[in-house]
Amino acid sequence: MPDDKNFKSEQEHFWAGSFGNEYTDRNQGERVVRANAALFSRILRSAPHVRSIVELGCNAGLNLQALSRIDGDFELGGFEINEKAAQMANALGIAEVAQGTIVEPLPAAKTYDLSFTKGVLIHINPDLLGKVYDNLFALSHRYIMVCEYYNPTPTVVTYRGNQDRLFKRDFAGEMLERYPLELVDYGFAYHRDNYFPLDDLTWFLLRK
Repeated sequence: MPDDKNFKSEQEHFWAGSFGNEYTDRNQGERVVRANAALFSRILRSAPHVRSIVELGCNAGLNLQALSRIDGDFELGGFEINEKAAQMANALGIAEVAQGTIVEPLPAAKTYDLSFTKGVLIHINPDLLGKVYDNLFALSHRYIMVCEYYNPTPTVVTYRGNQDRLFKRDFAGEMLERYPLELVDYGFAYHRDNYFPLDDLTWFLLRK
């Protein structure tokens, strides 16, 4: 996979570098894994017979840990741009994680029952989003799930004092228009949830 001198956007450099390392250090903990497990359990009820799952932008593997707890027999894979995070995800011993950017074509010789992103598309340069959509579509032979900050029209949000690092839009709607997909289910995660709080994320489950 391409190394950093081949990155096409400021956003890739941002997440591959020191800010990405700091993000990985901040986002750890058992409570996050439990909340993710509750979220994925809910989503997977609408995606029966899923046995293999790949995550684009898996960071240190918190989502992969949650999925492994739901079913230790899941075949899990991931892609992560930040070297430190990719090493930590691989060290969990629950998934095969490749380090590199997801805005380049990813190896698609193997496909999965489900491909997904969670809090990743919002950080992709909008001009390169189509390439990530293509990877999500190519790596799945059944379901695609995106769990991101939703907005009906594209908008840019200041992210921890940084400009052009967080973009909200209708990611699922764009995929539905781009590929032969159907909407299966959707829902919302709320930061005030009494037991399993997460960021205010909206998820969409799509099917080929």
